[in-house]
Amino acid sequence: MPELPEVETIVRGLRKSVTGHVIEEVIVREKKIVAFPSVEEFRKGLRKRSIRGVERRGKYILLGLGENKSLIIHLRMTGKLLLKPREMEYDKHEHIIFELDNSLDLRFHNIRKFGRMYLVENRYETVGGFNKLGPEPLADEFTFELFREMLSGRKTNIKALLLDQSFLAGLGNIYTDEALFHAQISPERNSSSLNEREIRDLYNSIRKVLREGIESGGTSYNDYRDVNDEKGNYQYHLKVYQREGRECINCGAEIIRKKIAGRGTHFCPHCQK
Repeated sequence: MPELPEVETIVRGLRKSVTGHVIEEVIVREKKIVAFPSVEEFRKGLRKRSIRGVERRGKYILLGLGENKSLIIHLRMTGKLLLKPREMEYDKHEHIIFELDNSLDLRFHNIRKFGRMYLVENRYETVGGFNKLGPEPLADEFTFELFREMLSGRKTNIKALLLDQSFLAGLGNIYTDEALFHAQISPERNSSSLNEREIRDLYNSIRKVLREGIESGGTSYNDYRDVNDEKGNYQYHLKVYQREGRECINCGAEIIRKKIAGRGTHFCPHCQK
């Protein structure tokens, strides 16, 4: 699933390409992707709407349409938003097509059809989990002091906690594994066992790997592509994720993969304590 850096990369690409353009027509080829409202209301509500801005919240993409209306998109596992010339033939996995006023289409490509779209007017409660999202880890307001306070009194597995979108928005399996490695903290640790130094190291590591991921255009292992259908490059900079059986870059020990918090987790058993 695309995580914060991948979604942020897509948002930045959309911001440059679609802001100020009008949605002339909406073609829905897979109805279940439209989660709210009905398909007809969705199409009617988007026609002739100008895209005023593009933002990100956690792993959600928000297209501002004026009059307090927003199109909210969650890519889920395999979703991609691609800009293509209108004359280009549809791919069989392109399920929602937004025809823009510049002869380009914004197409939602989703092999597994898990992605969801919501057209809302100040009613974010209709978007599952949106109102419960935790702080943005790259926001100025997300300070070390706030992170320390958030961890205070918590007694749960640290990997599970970082994956919890109501605790911290945008982290997924890739960047959680990488952040824990950079902080030299085992993903098997309980959050209550972290001392002050470890909390600070983890705070800094989370922000570091997310910023690096954005600078590299995200991580492309399977489906992720940006709006121009190009891969990211952060997969070439990963230290533990998908490196099972290879040597740790720090100590030479073997990177292992273990199921933790229900997710395949990569870490160095020697460096991460």
